[in-house]
Amino acid sequence: MPTKEWTFPGKVAMAAFVAVTAGLLIVAGAARADGVINTTFIGTTAIEGHDPVAYFTEGKPVEGSSAHTYQWKGATWKFSTKENRDSFAASPRKFAPRYGGYCAWAVAQGYTAGIDPEAWRVVDGKLYLNNSKSIQKRWAQDIPGNIAKGDANWPKIAAKLAE
Repeated sequence: MPTKEWTFPGKVAMAAFVAVTAGLLIVAGAARADGVINTTFIGTTAIEGHDPVAYFTEGKPVEGSSAHTYQWKGATWKFSTKENRDSFAASPRKFAPRYGGYCAWAVAQGYTAGIDPEAWRVVDGKLYLNNSKSIQKRWAQDIPGNIAKGDANWPKIAAKLAE
């Protein structure tokens, strides 16, 4: 059986098809990875039921209430007040912790770990959570470096979690 030789226009069309398909797969993977949220072992509660907005408005972790919840990215987010819930609903990316609410130190090291809501820091308007206060001290020794490592590691980690 003779093989067909590709003509220049055919090669261009095939290359364009491959490029578009690859681009769509990358975007779909990024969107799926972007949706990864650390939730409680049993259930779908984000950041162990703490109010993400309170870290910014009250400067401390505050337990959320089942009376004020919001569903985002497959997780239930709890809030201490209706106002905090409404603020989050209007702009969840502004208040949601980095790295899907996983430990910032762990993500900087290339893996995930749970969090202690008491081990936190807001840096440049972004919330970072850590596994414990002792781990947070290690993370704080090089915040810019650990954020850079976490930002570089997170897409690959999140994609793996989303599988």
